[in-house]
Amino acid sequence: MYKQEELKSLEERIGYAFKSRKLLRQALTHSSFSNEQKINKFKNYERLEFLGDAVLELVSSQFFFETYPEMSEGQMTRLRSSMVCEPALAFCAKDLALGNYILLGKGEEATGGRTRDSIIADVMEAVIGAIYLDGGISCADRFIKQFILSDLESKQLFYDSKTILQEMVQRDGNSLAYELVSEMGPDHDKIFTVEVTIDGVAAGKGQGRNKKSAEQQAAYQALLLRMPAQ
Repeated sequence: MYKQEELKSLEERIGYAFKSRKLLRQALTHSSFSNEQKINKFKNYERLEFLGDAVLELVSSQFFFETYPEMSEGQMTRLRSSMVCEPALAFCAKDLALGNYILLGKGEEATGGRTRDSIIADVMEAVIGAIYLDGGISCADRFIKQFILSDLESKQLFYDSKTILQEMVQRDGNSLAYELVSEMGPDHDKIFTVEVTIDGVAAGKGQGRNKKSAEQQAAYQALLLRMPAQ
């Protein structure tokens, strides 16, 4: 269970002080935790996640509409999808160390739920929903722009790294391959290391909790090395 100072610490991280901390606690409560409680059950975050998803879509749509007046509807849709997809939201949530504050049931905790992208991305949306209910659209808008829609160029390069690297290598007439170098840890909490090679030469290495994430990290490192310094 939370102590008040722990919730205050999270409020400081996200830059928003709740009038009703019950909403914040609900946004951080996984169904596995609430299902284990015999009395004084906490509500879980699922309804807040539903609301937060809608608020995020509205705010991000307006942001891209106003920021990129030259973009077509299709281009804005693709950009929005890449910036607010599950891996993107999980990436932003990790920057806030949001996983440290989630209330999980014992089984979910034991199987690595605290670091699972699907859970922390859902909690990120639930926090948005909670901020919207507590402080209105302007507060939710500010949170989304500060923690999700910021530094878009770097984030887009990261999220699209495999596609960008593939296109770059094909344009130069080279071959690209990903090789699993190692797997460490128990089955429920593995860390994968992947190396990407270009024409058989090592070009980047990445780690992740699944092969796809490790490949993305490796591609991103390869892109950073291949791109000219600014």
